[in-house]
Amino acid sequence: MKKRVRFIIGFLLISTTILAQKPPKLNSNQIYEKIQKLNFLGTALYIAAHPDDENTRLISYLANNVKARTGYLSLTRGDGGQNLIGPEIRELLGVIRTQELLAARNIDGGEQFFTRANDFGYSKHPDETLKIWNKEEVLSDMIWVIRNFKPDVIINRFDHRTPGTTHGHHTSSAILSVEAFDKVGDKNQYSAQLKYIDTWQPKRLFFNTSSWFYRNQEDFEKATKGKLTSFDVGVYYPLKGLSNNELASLASSQHLCQGFGRLTTRGSQKEYVEFLKGDKPKHKNDIFSGINTTWNRLEKGGEIGDILYEVENNFDFVNPSKHLPALLMAYSMIQKLTDNHWRTIKENQIKEIIEACAGLYLEASAETSSATPNDTVQLRFEALNRSNTNIELTSITSTIDKRTIVKELNLEQNKRVNFTENITLKTSFYSDPYWLRKEATLGMYAVENQKLIGKPEIARPSKIHFNLIVDETPISITKNVVRRYAERDKGEIYEPFEILPKITTKLKDKVLIFSDDQPKKIAVEVRSGANNVSGKVSLKAPTSWDVSPNEINFKIQQKNDKQTVSFLVTPPKNQSQGKLEVVAISDEKVYKKELVEINYNHIPKQSVLLASKAKIVRLNIKTVGNKIGYIKGAGDAIPENLRQIGYSVSEIKPSKITPNNLQDFDAIVLGIRAYNVVKELKFKQKYLLEYVKNGGNMIVQYNTNRNVDVLPPFPLKLSRDRVTDEFAEVKILDKSNSLLNFPNKITEADFKGWVQERGLYFPSSWDENYTAILSMNDKGETPKNGSLLIAKYGKGNYIYTGLSFFRELPAGVSGAYKLFANMLSVGKE
Repeated sequence: MKKRVRFIIGFLLISTTILAQKPPKLNSNQIYEKIQKLNFLGTALYIAAHPDDENTRLISYLANNVKARTGYLSLTRGDGGQNLIGPEIRELLGVIRTQELLAARNIDGGEQFFTRANDFGYSKHPDETLKIWNKEEVLSDMIWVIRNFKPDVIINRFDHRTPGTTHGHHTSSAILSVEAFDKVGDKNQYSAQLKYIDTWQPKRLFFNTSSWFYRNQEDFEKATKGKLTSFDVGVYYPLKGLSNNELASLASSQHLCQGFGRLTTRGSQKEYVEFLKGDKPKHKNDIFSGINTTWNRLEKGGEIGDILYEVENNFDFVNPSKHLPALLMAYSMIQKLTDNHWRTIKENQIKEIIEACAGLYLEASAETSSATPNDTVQLRFEALNRSNTNIELTSITSTIDKRTIVKELNLEQNKRVNFTENITLKTSFYSDPYWLRKEATLGMYAVENQKLIGKPEIARPSKIHFNLIVDETPISITKNVVRRYAERDKGEIYEPFEILPKITTKLKDKVLIFSDDQPKKIAVEVRSGANNVSGKVSLKAPTSWDVSPNEINFKIQQKNDKQTVSFLVTPPKNQSQGKLEVVAISDEKVYKKELVEINYNHIPKQSVLLASKAKIVRLNIKTVGNKIGYIKGAGDAIPENLRQIGYSVSEIKPSKITPNNLQDFDAIVLGIRAYNVVKELKFKQKYLLEYVKNGGNMIVQYNTNRNVDVLPPFPLKLSRDRVTDEFAEVKILDKSNSLLNFPNKITEADFKGWVQERGLYFPSSWDENYTAILSMNDKGETPKNGSLLIAKYGKGNYIYTGLSFFRELPAGVSGAYKLFANMLSVGKE
């Protein structure tokens, strides 16, 4: 798997704006560290369940202190969590978290892998997890990654022996890792993989334990006495000017959508691993002891080691190019290694070192950030040799059209060479996330190409091989095609070059709610990926729905321009739901995708292609009141969902909260985790409660039980109680309560069809002024009655709910809409 470009350590301490996409320019310290890593032939794989589960301290220690090739296998992409930086959830959140993991690995020096497991949300037991995931497929993916990565040691983040004590995904990752360790070396297990790769048997398996997994330090010491390997991960790296803990903090701070931005830490800190299986280490504090991690590990590797250890021991930090003759000699010898696995790894590593020692700068930049299949694109090339070594650019080869262009250019010292060439994008594939190309199930993503499984993202299809002769040694260096340009207020910017469809379409709303049988005008946005595009667009709806006209012609002259057309959609008289799909046709080719662009400063820009469709729901729903004020929390789509059923929703900035600004609203709604993430609210709570006291209606959606210092009108205690089974029985505790009767009658049937979960972070105790409305629980647990609480406060009503409306409304769950409408209508009978 091609490794992602690593951040320059010197850039880590300044703003990450735009830097997430710049190519590396290694300084002497970094070149030296890469030579150290080149001379270590040992591999470690860390295994857990989600983005943010990984121990960046240990990964960084193994990669930077031990110099081991270190990987993190996250079984999921974190699709089931919440997003603190934007509106993306589910598969789009998984795209963000994938890139955040890659950004973390770019800092701590690791590599990143995944299985096809879909993060379906919180799970209380591995039995539930492995029932929803396809256990055999996830295990197969883990074995595939291990056989490809070939780790000497595997380290589990979680304990396989304690099911039910933590997230079911967590324990499942450890259970499957232990099983994979036993099966990966058996040629009779998952034998279909063997037409691509060989079996592999790791030497040993560990559990990364700590006192956190036990009730107290005493229990930890008692349970693990004589079983532990420990090491101080707080080591200082003078070449970086950073300690390992600082580096690890910077890596984990890349998980911004999970709110993991944090202060760096320094100083001595112990990490412990418990030996589980395999060959025990010979030395207590070295997990690689007894494993040959030198060049002598390979047949004829000793001769290479003699050369490269000499380079390492006598490295010239002032003039690294002095080592090019030795490096080139070692490169030629590496190419002749019979071990294909290590040959590929070491060839890539030493090419990067040779490039840096020669001060080579090689770039292929497109005039635009995207193009469509079969387009011809002009590329600007730059080649620069900043050493006194003889280097000739003999030719360039495009991977996309398999064309080699002879150049025969002598790269004189520090004299830039520029030229342009046209390449034709001879491909039918787009550069979108590969795991989203087919519809997923609740538990698994669908990936047909075995060779893609495990990879964090697809390799860029547009690459250029710069074919060189460096001091009489042929060497080819590969670069992705990028787009490089400048903006006055941002400076130099690098963007990925994408291959995208000629036409994409978009429905603004992903759920369309019809509260009566009246037609609605539905707008479709058509976007052109090329100049002079024309065709026709139509909407496919369920048979009981009517769409007019049947189709609409479009014509767009400029690339990236958009044209909006409108259809009239008429629902049936009775309740109904289905899918509304956009179909565009141009030059007899059908296009059914929407382009979603994700652009945050800390990760590269992402272009995601999703099915261009929406859920349509004909719902018999009544609403009372109209003007709703919404205070956003950690990001959700509920304001748009409420507008779908006729409400006028205004988003209120916390700084604008005053008694006068609130009095005209029929209800005020706080978004999920608002008190957790909007610090200003603690100063505005008095105005919100005054609004309620004067007759207002306030709905507070769930907050976690951390970092909440805002008092409700009456005491309640938040907990970690949750009901993760979306099919869990719901009992109504107070059937006569107006919340369940006005303006819509709510029954147990309205809790059918919920997705992912019932709710989370329910209060566990509350003042007698609150009335509990509902009771629910997961199998084998006591009833949880705190999912929906209402209290009369002054003339108004205060509602606290942990029900997962932020998931249900975007999913078009009818009963959730009716219940939310009732909450907004409380007190208006």
